[in-house]
Amino acid sequence: QVQLVESGGGLVQAGGSLRLSCAASGRTFSRYPMGWFRQAPGKDREFVAFISRIGTTSYADPVKGRFTISRDNAKNAVSLHMTFLKPEDTAVYYCAADPLSSDPNGPYNFWGQGTQVTVSS
Repeated sequence: QVQLVESGGGLVQAGGSLRLSCAASGRTFSRYPMGWFRQAPGKDREFVAFISRIGTTSYADPVKGRFTISRDNAKNAVSLHMTFLKPEDTAVYYCAADPLSSDPNGPYNFWGQGTQVTVSS
């Protein structure tokens, strides 16, 4: 079992930056590929970024070049550094662990409660 707690959300102006963090419980954190997802009001939850156990990353097209996912296995944490933020990045951001398939966009076993990111124009 893994518990995930996100932090770092907030209100930022367009063009600004935020760093989201996800703290994980449990000693098996390093075994899990991790992902970040987001859900905007009235929209489905969507994939944002993925990092494998060994640090291989992938990103959704809308955030490529602006967002960076990283992990620190010693601290049981994964981060999402978001730059050049746009109003369309406004959403609740969720951390997820242990994808149920090889598809990083797919369902995950464990989810955090989410953190709100609001980008003003």
